[in-house]
Amino acid sequence: MASESYYIGVDVGTGSARAGIVKKDGTLIASSTQNITTFRDKEDHRIFEQSTTEIWNAIAKTIRDVLEVSKIPASSVKGIGFDATCSLAVTDENADPVVVTKGDQLGQSGDRNIILWADHRAEEEAELINSTGSVVLDYVGGTISLEMEIPKTLWLKKRMDSKLFARCQFFDLPDFLTYRATGHNTRSVCSIACKCSYVPAKGGWQGDFFEKIGLPEFSKENYRQMGAADGDVLNAGLPVGNGLSKRAAEELGLLEGTPVGSGVIDAYAGWLGTIAARYNENGKLSDVVPSLDESRHRLAAVAGTSTCYVVQSPEGVFVDGVWGPYRDVVFPGWWCNEGGQSSTGQLIDFMITTHPAYKELTERAENQKTSIHEVLNDTLVAMKDENNVETFTELTKDLHFYPDLHGNRSPIADPRMRGAIMGLSLDAGLGDLARKFNVTLEAIALQTRHIVDEMNAKGHSIQAIYMSGGQAKNQPLMQLLADVCKMPVVLPANSGVAVVLGSAMLGRFAAEWGTVKGKASQGQGLWDVMVEMTPVGTMVSPAASDKEKRLLEAKYKIFRETIEIQKRWRKQMEDATK
Repeated sequence: MASESYYIGVDVGTGSARAGIVKKDGTLIASSTQNITTFRDKEDHRIFEQSTTEIWNAIAKTIRDVLEVSKIPASSVKGIGFDATCSLAVTDENADPVVVTKGDQLGQSGDRNIILWADHRAEEEAELINSTGSVVLDYVGGTISLEMEIPKTLWLKKRMDSKLFARCQFFDLPDFLTYRATGHNTRSVCSIACKCSYVPAKGGWQGDFFEKIGLPEFSKENYRQMGAADGDVLNAGLPVGNGLSKRAAEELGLLEGTPVGSGVIDAYAGWLGTIAARYNENGKLSDVVPSLDESRHRLAAVAGTSTCYVVQSPEGVFVDGVWGPYRDVVFPGWWCNEGGQSSTGQLIDFMITTHPAYKELTERAENQKTSIHEVLNDTLVAMKDENNVETFTELTKDLHFYPDLHGNRSPIADPRMRGAIMGLSLDAGLGDLARKFNVTLEAIALQTRHIVDEMNAKGHSIQAIYMSGGQAKNQPLMQLLADVCKMPVVLPANSGVAVVLGSAMLGRFAAEWGTVKGKASQGQGLWDVMVEMTPVGTMVSPAASDKEKRLLEAKYKIFRETIEIQKRWRKQMEDATK
């Protein structure tokens, strides 16, 4: 083993940090996971906070674990890459954490220093930014999200002592991790373009934008607090500084100087780890080795707590309500759009655990020594047979669910959207829970089609969905996605590894950067790494019967009507309160 080269990928998700060690061909040798605490406010459901100290300690534990389990010496680890959620990490000038929690400790030194992506406290700040008409908005689908970093930064400025605010550094979390790993204060194009209002297509930072929204010090101080003050902005996988610092190497159990690739947001790591896959169709491996140009037809769906949808194109495509187009975030000269659903895996869990029959469900699963999802599926099968219908969709044809319990990210881009359900009955049993489980999966698939339809209508050419994340294990949902979106869904060889694998690719690219020359070959070089390291996927083809197609099409029309009804009702109530 010692003679081979290995790469470590680190993924920081919403609830855990994961590390994996992989070979050059993408084979996973070992992996480890550590849970991460999310702090909530009992009096404010919008608040989600974490700690960089806890996250870094979790990363160190997972890396040491994979080294121990694999028996691979640190000298054989040739590169390391990081991805993370697009959360705002705040430190002082010495990289020590700064408290972001409202109250007396705001701005003081302390570990609770991350405003998580899911945090919705900055609604007023987002509305202010969206009223500016800035060119920045053109590159986030026309509307900035309160989940992005600038609304959150502005929220902090409004509430933090000015002297404390002035000493802060602001990072999208992937950039904090490469900073913590190397001591070199760079920023990735992925993080600052996608989440921090940096516009590569317009020369980078937009000074008039920051002045308009009340952050004039940023432009006056050459963006010292946001980083990239001197243009130190890197494409995905380019080497950061001189690799691991002595301090970080000791903490992680690796060698000082191990190359570190410029990081990406977790959704883009999922894109990296899946989009170049060949696939099995009807048990046979496709003969086609995908080209970089083929990437434009492949939508990556990274589906965990929430779901992100990333597609690349050679030209910028402007889609209302879909973030981007972002230039250079992965490949130089290429553009990405990013759609998303704020709550998917979280939504499924919520719908199950809040139902009156949840206790009965868990007891039955325990007695049968199976999962709650298997029990729900078996219940649906029994109900289908009992009611003499062909499909689950027919079983729930009169139950309609709109899923935006946590606001809409895409393509409506409206955090005020809320969930709605029609077709309720006086039923609190396990059968009712099974129906609501199925209709939740339907709603997620219908909303995915809404996003894909909007992307393709504006100029994209999406022909397949490439999944990663925990939801890729949900076979009924995968089939629904294929049937509703009328296109194949390609599943990764291991749904839990794809994002870690994408990060490991960044580490390998950083290690091999010296052999890649020039901007033109930079993109092709990374693509070649992706093709070599991405395992073969499995294709789920559309398989709906004619009746199922009609039912799903009717459900989609109702889904779209529900959006307009909610907007109309909201306006009627707003008018009534004037």
